[in-house]
Amino acid sequence: MHEFCHSICNAEFSSLWGPLKELWETVEGSIWRKQPESVHLLDLQLKKNKPYFLSLFKNPPKSAEQREKVRKASTEGISIQGQQGSRLLPEQLLTEAFILSDLFDIGELAALELLLAGEHQQPHFPGLTRGLVAVLLYWDGKRCVANSLRSLIQSRHGKTFTLDLGADLVSLTTRFTDELMAQGLAKQILNLVSDINVTREFERLQKERGLGNEKHRKEVSDLIKECRQSLAECLFSWTCQSPLNKDDMLALIGHLETVTAEADGSLDSVNLALVMALLYCLDVSFLEQGTEDRDGTSLFCKQYVSAVHNRLVEGPTWKLPGLQAVVRLTWALSLRALSQLPQEFTEADEALADQALLGGVFLFLTEGILGSEGFHQEEFYTRRLHALITDFLALMPMKVKQLHNRADEDARLIHMALQMGSEPPSLRKDLEHLMILIGEFYSKDPFGLELALEFWCPSESMQHTSLAGSFLGVALQRPPHKQVVLSKFVRQMGDLLPANLYIPYLRMLKGLANGPQCSHYCFSLLKTNGNLQGGVSGSPVSWEHLFHSLMLYHENLRRDVPSTDSTQYRHPPIRGITQRELDGLTAFLQLLTTIINWSENARLALCEHPQWTPVVVMLGLLQCSVQPVLKAQLLHALAAFGKSPEIAASLWQSLEYTQILQTVKTPGQRQAAGIEVELNEIESSCEEYPLTRAFCQLISTLVESSLPVNLGAGLRAPGFQPYLTFLRDAVFLPFPTRAYRRPAEKWEVAEAVLEVFHKLLRDYEPQPADFLQETVELQGEQVPAHKPPGHSLMFHLLNDSPTLSLCLSLLEEGVRQLDTYAPFPGKKQLESAVLHCLSLLDLALQKEVVFMDLLRESQASMLVSPLEQLLQGVSAQSRRADHIINIARCVLFFFFFSIDKLMAGFVECLDNDEAQEGVDKTDDPDKRIARIRHETQIHILNLLITSLELKGPNLALYLLGYEVKKPVSSTNLQDPGVLGCPRSCLHAILSLLQQGSERRSGPILTQQAPHLAELCYQVIYQLCACSDTSGPTMRYLRTSQDFLFSHLKLQPFSLQLLTFLIYNFLTDLPGNEIPSLNQMSWLMKTAAIELRVTSLNRQRSHTQRLLNLLLDDQPHMQHADAELGMDDDSKTVSSFLHFDTVSKVRRKLLSVLDAIDFSQEVPEQLQLDFFERTQIEQVISNCEHVNEQGHTVCNVKLLHRVLVAEVNALQGMAAIGQRPLLMEEVNSILQQVVERNRVRRSLSAKRHALQSWRSLVETILTACPAELIPADQRQLIIRDLLLDLHDKVLYKDAAVELMPIVAGAVFTLTAHLSQSVLSEQQQGAGLEGGSSSGFASIANSALHLILRKLLDFILCTGGGFQRLRAHLYGSLLYYLQIAQKPEEPDTLQTAMSMWERLTAPEDGFSKLQRENLAIIESYGTALMEVVCRDACDGHEIGRMLALAVLDRVLSIDRQSQWLVYLCNSGYLRVLVESLRQDDAALQTLLMPQPPLLKPLYIYESKMALLTRVAKTAQGAVELLCCGLVAQLVECRVFHMLPENDSLRVYGQRDPSGFIPSPLERYRQILLPTLRLLQVILTSTTTHHQQGAAQVLQWLIVHSDTIQSILRSQDVSMGSLQELSLLTAIISKTALPGIDSLLEFQGHIGRFQRQSLSLLVRLAGTERARYLKQIEESGAPGDTAEKREEMEVAIQQVCANIMEYCQTLLLQSSAEAQFTVCLFSPSASEPTDMAVPSVSRVPSLGLVLLLLKNSATDFFRYHDSHRQSLGKLQRLEQLAPEELKELCQGLVSGSGGVEKIPSVQRSVLAKRRLVQLVNNRAKLIQPLLFIYIIETCLFVIWRHLEYYLLYCTPIDPKDSLLTFNCFLCVDASGGGGLGLSRVSQQDLEQLQSDVARSFTEPLQRKLLEVEGLYSKTHSRHTFIQALTRRIRGLVRHTKS
Repeated sequence: MHEFCHSICNAEFSSLWGPLKELWETVEGSIWRKQPESVHLLDLQLKKNKPYFLSLFKNPPKSAEQREKVRKASTEGISIQGQQGSRLLPEQLLTEAFILSDLFDIGELAALELLLAGEHQQPHFPGLTRGLVAVLLYWDGKRCVANSLRSLIQSRHGKTFTLDLGADLVSLTTRFTDELMAQGLAKQILNLVSDINVTREFERLQKERGLGNEKHRKEVSDLIKECRQSLAECLFSWTCQSPLNKDDMLALIGHLETVTAEADGSLDSVNLALVMALLYCLDVSFLEQGTEDRDGTSLFCKQYVSAVHNRLVEGPTWKLPGLQAVVRLTWALSLRALSQLPQEFTEADEALADQALLGGVFLFLTEGILGSEGFHQEEFYTRRLHALITDFLALMPMKVKQLHNRADEDARLIHMALQMGSEPPSLRKDLEHLMILIGEFYSKDPFGLELALEFWCPSESMQHTSLAGSFLGVALQRPPHKQVVLSKFVRQMGDLLPANLYIPYLRMLKGLANGPQCSHYCFSLLKTNGNLQGGVSGSPVSWEHLFHSLMLYHENLRRDVPSTDSTQYRHPPIRGITQRELDGLTAFLQLLTTIINWSENARLALCEHPQWTPVVVMLGLLQCSVQPVLKAQLLHALAAFGKSPEIAASLWQSLEYTQILQTVKTPGQRQAAGIEVELNEIESSCEEYPLTRAFCQLISTLVESSLPVNLGAGLRAPGFQPYLTFLRDAVFLPFPTRAYRRPAEKWEVAEAVLEVFHKLLRDYEPQPADFLQETVELQGEQVPAHKPPGHSLMFHLLNDSPTLSLCLSLLEEGVRQLDTYAPFPGKKQLESAVLHCLSLLDLALQKEVVFMDLLRESQASMLVSPLEQLLQGVSAQSRRADHIINIARCVLFFFFFSIDKLMAGFVECLDNDEAQEGVDKTDDPDKRIARIRHETQIHILNLLITSLELKGPNLALYLLGYEVKKPVSSTNLQDPGVLGCPRSCLHAILSLLQQGSERRSGPILTQQAPHLAELCYQVIYQLCACSDTSGPTMRYLRTSQDFLFSHLKLQPFSLQLLTFLIYNFLTDLPGNEIPSLNQMSWLMKTAAIELRVTSLNRQRSHTQRLLNLLLDDQPHMQHADAELGMDDDSKTVSSFLHFDTVSKVRRKLLSVLDAIDFSQEVPEQLQLDFFERTQIEQVISNCEHVNEQGHTVCNVKLLHRVLVAEVNALQGMAAIGQRPLLMEEVNSILQQVVERNRVRRSLSAKRHALQSWRSLVETILTACPAELIPADQRQLIIRDLLLDLHDKVLYKDAAVELMPIVAGAVFTLTAHLSQSVLSEQQQGAGLEGGSSSGFASIANSALHLILRKLLDFILCTGGGFQRLRAHLYGSLLYYLQIAQKPEEPDTLQTAMSMWERLTAPEDGFSKLQRENLAIIESYGTALMEVVCRDACDGHEIGRMLALAVLDRVLSIDRQSQWLVYLCNSGYLRVLVESLRQDDAALQTLLMPQPPLLKPLYIYESKMALLTRVAKTAQGAVELLCCGLVAQLVECRVFHMLPENDSLRVYGQRDPSGFIPSPLERYRQILLPTLRLLQVILTSTTTHHQQGAAQVLQWLIVHSDTIQSILRSQDVSMGSLQELSLLTAIISKTALPGIDSLLEFQGHIGRFQRQSLSLLVRLAGTERARYLKQIEESGAPGDTAEKREEMEVAIQQVCANIMEYCQTLLLQSSAEAQFTVCLFSPSASEPTDMAVPSVSRVPSLGLVLLLLKNSATDFFRYHDSHRQSLGKLQRLEQLAPEELKELCQGLVSGSGGVEKIPSVQRSVLAKRRLVQLVNNRAKLIQPLLFIYIIETCLFVIWRHLEYYLLYCTPIDPKDSLLTFNCFLCVDASGGGGLGLSRVSQQDLEQLQSDVARSFTEPLQRKLLEVEGLYSKTHSRHTFIQALTRRIRGLVRHTKS
């Protein structure tokens, strides 16, 4: 039945369908689904639709006026209800409307509306025209009314049943239905049931071409039948609850008088319902129960009873006399029950009962009522018939006695006739019919009521058996009188039983034994019957008698068994079993089968009986020559015995021994024997196959219980193979070609054999041993061993074998038969066979991967093909490759199958509203169908999910409505019907999710089918996440559906679900928690994509609207329609987040976080008595696998099989006795494992939800335009998120598995908090704003709280979780960054004095920093210990971040508490000593292709921390004490400077640019060491000599490397940094007084000469070349920046060397006359000099040149600094081009600046200007230019003073060579050596050159420098003094 669309968007189109559909949905929602708030809705609907119920099924009448109006609709137009204005309609539509109007006799307007509704619903019915859809809608409307009425009546308050509904709902429906009944509802229903006739309706429709294909016909037929059925059930439900009035009662009787039976003599389901309604009307059983007030009962009204009685006694003869007899018997029993009341009619009960018996009442009950198809589908039919039978037996015992007596009399007459040889007389068989009725009625119990228990009364002897006690809790109570009477009836009927009643009595017992308790009582009855009499001559109905008979038959027939070689099967022997004996034996075996099927105790007791040995006797009989029917029954009985595993194991061996199926051929045997011959010769010729089917059932049962591996060992190759070969080759493969007398049997055979195959393959797990060619020894020779049966089946299914071909053709045949939509014999068995075929293919596909892998590894010679390839082969029948299509057709039975119908079939399955989730596997057929329909939906969604992961075009894209012939991204999704767009699976999924989404409780699906909803959201997420489908999907969801906003508004679902469950009194929250979390996860992930996409596409209004929804904390937006966000683009979150007096609500993001419960209960430990715990845990872990969702879970079914096999393997009586206890323990293990699986899935769902929440938060913070959430609001949002996250994760029961995700989220949030505060300060809203609450917009108290929680989180992670702590250390670093003072422009104005600095008020940064430190220190050594431990050991990233945290904390720790701990606890020594271990790893880094760069990063972090420690005097001393320099001295990595020049400069570059060249890597190792040494030298003021001596030792050990660096010609930033640091260290260490060892003096002298040589290169002629090289090497964009950096580096090197010179001069002597001379007495500028060698002494002119250049550069940089400062001060007035140019320095890529918003651009420009100002300030500051100028002046003055005042010139006659030699002054020697080396001429030349160079302009410039700079420094006359002295010396004339 096709399901109808839910969305009644245009329901008003047709008054005959839309409102009625809405009515049914409301009724169903309130009564059956028990939805909250439904009573009010139902009340409104009932008031609105009452006319439909009062005039049931009545159509609006035709009228000429309407006809005219409709006729003119094509020219003048017509106004349609629910649409504005009038609409012109096509002529064709009007013609169809008139046809429809005449067809159903409805008003023309109503017909037109119905057609329009049909047109609107057409996408739901592909392949049908609007007229055909209108026909369906017409009858569906009627169905909705009938079903609504039935549901309302069923919900009434009454005497028979209750639906557990609220009192207000019950009173509403009772009141409403009472009003309807008072208006003559019953007669209306009876008239309609008579009037509506499927055949008549079909004839009318056929005439007007109102019927479509078979499917449409079936749907129309089903709708009409359902209308009739529902109407009849309305009366039935009414009479169950309350009686009809007199007139209605008589009308019902009148209707039943005319009823006729079906062809087979049974009633149809409609008439059955009316009969049952009448039987309930005549029911007086409630009197005994006392459930009804007597005064209100019609049966106590005299007129009522009189009218009914007269009609039943004196009325006409009914068309069905048997039905009249049933009603008369019922009335007679009612009169008998009422007989204690004063009524004149109660005497007539006897006569009525006699009339009923004459009418064959019991026969009609059996054939007419029990034979009806619908009887066993309704529980209350069964209960009423049970009451009828038991009342007859209990209330009319005399009648029963009469029947018994008559039966005895008849038996005598028949016996006499037989004795006389005459024909037996035809006699009435009332008692026989009664017994058969009882047997037939109780043999089926679909609802598990076990009503037959009333026939069993536990006898005194049984009351003390444990069994009776266990079955009946009332063992010692006195049973009710009725039960005693019924029990007596069963026993008495068996005493002195006439021969003709023997079989009926056994059939009755078979029915009464149906059920677990009944079977036990029946077993006991047969046992006691044998004991009472003793011997064989006792009761014929006892085990003793029955088994003794079997043994006699066996003895008798065994003598006739000829040799196996003769043809015994063709010529039965003379002495056989008569037909009557055959029937008796069959009846007995059926009774036996029923009892042992139900009762395991009976099975074991009978099987182990030493005298009877039933299994042996039966197997013996099977070898005898008896009819196949009896053999079949014997096999059924054996199958029932085989249900016990302990019996099954021995049964296998017996089966093999008796050779029922011949598995061993004896030598010389000419032909086969056993069951194969029976099949081929007897059954085939009879065209009936009971034996074959029974054998299949036996094998099926035995296979399930146990399958012994060594079956048949010793006689043949052991194993199951012969049985499988027989089933495959003799039963399955020939089954389609055999002849069948009964057509249904063909499919019964197929079903039976396929069931065995299915079980064998299901239990098979491929093992490596299966693929080895093993042999076994048999009678001295080796024969091949058999493989497991599953292996053989797999082999046949993975080849183009007859087995596979037959399975596929069976599928095709099945689909063809089912496509006819007509009933046929064996339909149920055919469906089952098709299901088994599909299961076999499914199992083969599941197992083929493992199977083929093992086959490949074993290298066996077997050939197999993947099943998916075989399924693409050509079908032998159709000659087309349509196997896959046939499988798809099983989903949707379409006759004219095309690919277009494929989508429609899947959509139909998804749209099905009868599907229900969470239905237990019950016997209730409706619930079972609902469960299967739900599972189908689940499988379809899983198919879509799997298919979407494959490359397109794929099946999922087609089913979801995307383009498969063009690019997928070009798809234009539309609503169904728009632009010819068909209804796709995507529409079905969205409509499933949209139902109820307008209500506050959220989509109905999330509550009623949470798992289905989860998969729906997953499909939508996958479509949005895939690059091809994302665009079309998100466009469609955004524009047509507003999907995300409407669903996010209802988040979190789990809270909504909780209220729903509480409303419905349900407590099963954990089961629904997992899917509801997953629903939220997929939805949040989809929302994150939507935010990212709308932000990228600049769809601000969409982004804004979602952000408002997620972040808003004002109440007015929560449930209002959020269109506000759509109207005004400029609206930001701040407008919703402003502070005011309104109470805040929870932000949506926080509510979602609340829904994730961080705690997780863990299942308790297993408590085992029998099994060994460790072994069980091992078995459990062996059964674990990773499922489709990626969770590791235990396969419960596999575990169950393993454990049950273990229990079954136990042998002996003790094991059998303990079996129930063992099975109980197995059950507890399985429950424990199920719980473990649930816990794992729950944790996984929580992780998934948390991860999705995190990605949504991160997307909001990173991807959405920053201006949508201003910095101040952003900080408050982050504060709330951080505090809530920490609260949840720090909760004592929080699951540790969730911590890593939380840590990651905390890291992101803290990073954004830090950035937000920073950007707020840059925009000037920081501390200058004077915010009283503290720092930026976020209060200091909030920051402190965040810090405390962060530190708590770090501490709560304990010893493990170092990777997790890495995130937290990152967060801590970001947090501490907030209190770092931002870079401020250095204006070079007057600096504060020391006093001003000390008395200045504390700024916000310092305050926050101080408070932060206080909080950190409050955690004491616990925190220090964790951080230090992580810094020393563990994961690399964790170590680096821990080192960074130590570095940061040490930098703010003024009291040095952390430093003291670091030193005292030994961690500092550990860090220092680890440098030796790092050395080996660092050496590997200098290979051309390094393995990993991790060691380098850790080394850099470590050196950074040690450098931080060394910045304090205390730290530096500690480092020296720890032997830091000694460790560095021993590091060999510093010797490994890359030698080759080309390698040094260019290196072997990594193409990605990520891995630096070997030289760059070397510098990354060297530079941190040099910085550390420099800092140590600076810090160790008091211990300077000690520090310097150690550093000098490092320099000397690595002197080769250092000298090659100093000599290097490389002009790169790296080499300049090396030189800068090296010269700084040399200037402090390579001094004569540092180390007194003589051998060091030579090294020191070499360092001095190389330093001076370097100065010549950098300050002299090479300077211009260097600057030019700098410009050429840089990229065009970064030249200025790079040039500045390099110039700073060059100046730094010069400053270091000049400082070195100054130190050497001062150290050699305090007075000029004893000084050492470093520069030769020549003042000429080194213009055309070549690069001097180390042996040449540089001239004083070099220093003069350096002085001049420094003065010039000072002014150049000073002007540039002033300009940048000016720009910074008037940033707002700068032109856009200038801003763009400034931003370019910070943004990579050419188009980068264009995308930056203007606000952000000015922030970047400001940052760039501050950078420029401070770079210039560094150069101007005393560090560089001023310092160089001052030292140059000092050196010039000192040299001039020596040369011009104290130096004694030599004689000019000395040769030049000598002069040259004299000039090589040993810097370490005394100045006196050089006194005689300088000639007078040189000194004069020197004086004149200096006078020429040291001109007035230069002096003025120097004084101006001092003037500009003196304001900020106290030594402001130093330059002035030196200038004056030099000037004096130059003018001085030597006397």
